[in-house]
Amino acid sequence: MSIRIFEDARIPMPDGVVLSARIWLPAEASTQPVPAILEYIPYRKRDHTRSRDETLHRWYAEHGYAGVRVDLRGSGESTGILTDEYCQQELDDGYAVVEWLAAQDWCNGNVGMIGISWGGFNGLQIAAMQPPALKAVVTVCSTDDRYADDVHYMGGCLLGDNLSWASVMFAYNSLPPDPALRGEEWRELWQARLEANEPWLIRWLAHPARDEYWQHGSICEDYSAVQCPVMAVSGWADGYTDAVFRLLENLEVPRQGLVGPWSHKYPHLGVPGPAIGFQQETLRWWDHWLKDRDTGVMQEPMLRAWIQEAAEPATRYRHRPGRWVGEKVWPSPLIHQHRLYPNEAGQLEAVPSRDEHACHVLQSPLSLGLFAGKWCSYSSGPDLPYDQREEDGGALVFETARLDEPLELLGAPVLRLRCRVDQPTAQVAARISDVAPDGKATRVTYGVFNLNHRNGHESPTALEPDEVITVDVKLNDLGHRFSPGHRLRLSLSTSYWPLIWPSPKPVCMQVFDAGTALTLPVRRAGDAELVVEFAGPSHDQPAIIEQREPGTHRWLVHRDLETSASILEVIKDEGRYYIRDVDLEVMDSTQEFYRSIGEDFGSIEGEVIAWRSLQRDDWQIETRTRTLLQADQSYFYVYAELDAWEAGHRVFSRNWHEQIPRGCC
Repeated sequence: MSIRIFEDARIPMPDGVVLSARIWLPAEASTQPVPAILEYIPYRKRDHTRSRDETLHRWYAEHGYAGVRVDLRGSGESTGILTDEYCQQELDDGYAVVEWLAAQDWCNGNVGMIGISWGGFNGLQIAAMQPPALKAVVTVCSTDDRYADDVHYMGGCLLGDNLSWASVMFAYNSLPPDPALRGEEWRELWQARLEANEPWLIRWLAHPARDEYWQHGSICEDYSAVQCPVMAVSGWADGYTDAVFRLLENLEVPRQGLVGPWSHKYPHLGVPGPAIGFQQETLRWWDHWLKDRDTGVMQEPMLRAWIQEAAEPATRYRHRPGRWVGEKVWPSPLIHQHRLYPNEAGQLEAVPSRDEHACHVLQSPLSLGLFAGKWCSYSSGPDLPYDQREEDGGALVFETARLDEPLELLGAPVLRLRCRVDQPTAQVAARISDVAPDGKATRVTYGVFNLNHRNGHESPTALEPDEVITVDVKLNDLGHRFSPGHRLRLSLSTSYWPLIWPSPKPVCMQVFDAGTALTLPVRRAGDAELVVEFAGPSHDQPAIIEQREPGTHRWLVHRDLETSASILEVIKDEGRYYIRDVDLEVMDSTQEFYRSIGEDFGSIEGEVIAWRSLQRDDWQIETRTRTLLQADQSYFYVYAELDAWEAGHRVFSRNWHEQIPRGCC
C-alpha cells in the first residue's frame, strides 16, 4: 500500500502551544478514512527514535492505519516546556491530540494508543481519562504504579536508576528543535528550554514515600477508570514485567498479556530473542477493536508467556531457550503455591523449623551488588546479572537439594522474612538463582524491601533496633523452568549497591528459621497446556542510519585492593551516526560512575555525565550535563551542571547544589 508522510504536522493545544507530529498515512485515506494509532513520547521523533518509528508506524500505514508519532510539549519540535513526567498538562495535551486525530478528514474517528515505557505509561493514564475516540491501548514496558514499580523506588528502596534516568532526561531537555522545521524560532525555543531545565532528580528525591505526587498517574489507584481494552506487554529482562500480571488481574475490560524473554524493547526488536512478529500481532488487535473485524485475537489465551529454560549466567544473551505457554485467565488455576523453609544447615526444605531461636547472622559487604546488572535491561550493554557466585559470598544462602524432576514457576515468589536488625533504617535484597550441576548460578528473579516500609509505603517509620519483625518481600514475577539435577538457591543480603542506594549505616540482621518461608508459584499445566505461536518479526523497513564513528557499551568494575575503593563504570556511547533523510549527524554518549570505599557508607556516590551533539553543515549544537549524588546519614546532596554550545561558543551555563532530607531511605 502506498503511503504519504507528513514530517511536521502541527497540532494546536488550547493554550497556544503547538505539538509536532510525524504522520504516516495510507494514500487513499483522504477518500477512505482510516483509524489512527498514536505514540506520544518526549524522545525526539526527528532524530532519536526515527529509526525505531519506521519499523512500526510505517508498517501500520502500509496496512491501513494512520501511524502518528507526537513529541510531548517542550520536546523535539513541539513548543512549550517539559517540566516533569506524566504531569496533568501532558495528559490534557494527550487527550486533546486524541480528539484532534479523530476529527481529521482522513480518520474514521477511531484512535488507538501504543507506546513503550513513557508512551506505555501515558497510554494507560490517558485511557483512564476516557476520551471518547480512544478505543484500545497497547502498553509496552510500562506500569500502573509510579511509586512501587517504576524507575524511582522499588520496595521502598531508592533505585540507582533514579539517578541515571533523571540524568537521561536532563540531557534530553537540553536539546533544541531542528531549525529545518522551526526556522529562526528554534533559538528562542532552545533558550527557553535551557532556562527551564531543572534536574528532575531533586524533585523525585523529595518524595521518598508514596504520597500524592506518585499517586497521580498511577492507574492502580482506580483500575475501573480504564474503560477501553488493553494489551499489556513486557519481557523478563525488563524492569516493568510485574505490571502485566497486575493489569490482567485488576482491569475490568477486555485485556491480554504478553511476556517474552526481552529487555526494554518492542518485541519485534526483542533482545534477548526470540523476537516475534509484534507488528502482526498488534495489527490483529487493532483490526478487532478499531475496524470491528474478527481476527481471532480475543480467542487467544489471556496471558501468553515465554517460560525460560536454564542458561549459563551471562551479562547479555542473543537468545534465551524456552517455550511459549498460554493461560486462559490470570490468576491461573494451574498455578499452585508451594512453600519452602530455611533450616540451620542452610537448606530449603518443605518442612518448617520448630526452633523459635534458630537464626542466621547477616551483614553484607557494601560492595555486594556490583555484579547485579541494571534494574531494567536495555540490551545496550552487558547489563544483565553476572554469575551469582560472585555475590553469594557476602550473602546468606539457602539451597534446595538437587531436583529430581522439573520445577516450573510462573508468577511472583514471596519471601516471608522474620528478622531483627541493629539499626533504625535497614533493607534486604532477596535473589533466587538457578544453580547448575557445575555450580554456576543464574539469577532468575529478585526483590528488595526497605524494612521501614513494613506498615506501608505511605507512612515509613524507623525501626526499633533488636525488635523482631515479620515482613513480606515480593520478588519480581518470573517464568522459569528448573531442570532436574539443578538446585534453587535463595540469597539474602543487607545491601545491593548500586541497584539500590544503601542504608545510612551498616546493618547486622538476624534471620530466624521459624517464621521465614519462601512461597513459589509452581505451574502444573500437563494436558491443559495451550499451544501458542507467533510469526517472525517484519524487517522490511528502510535503513536510514549510517554509523560514522563506532560506539561502545561497556560495564567495568574497578577494585583498588589497597584503599578498598570500588567503582562500577557504565559506558553507553552510541558513537556518531548520520540520519540520511534529514541530513543530520548525531552524537550521543553517557558515562556513569558508582563509587564506594570499603564499609564507609558515607562514601557512596553516583555520577552521570552525558554529551550530546547535533550537526548539519554550519549548524552545530553541543550540550554537556553532569549530575552527582552523594549522601550522609541525614541528607542527599545533588550537584548538577548544564552547559550548551552553538558553533563552538558557549551560550548557556548553570550549576545546582541542593540538599534534600533522606527520611527513612
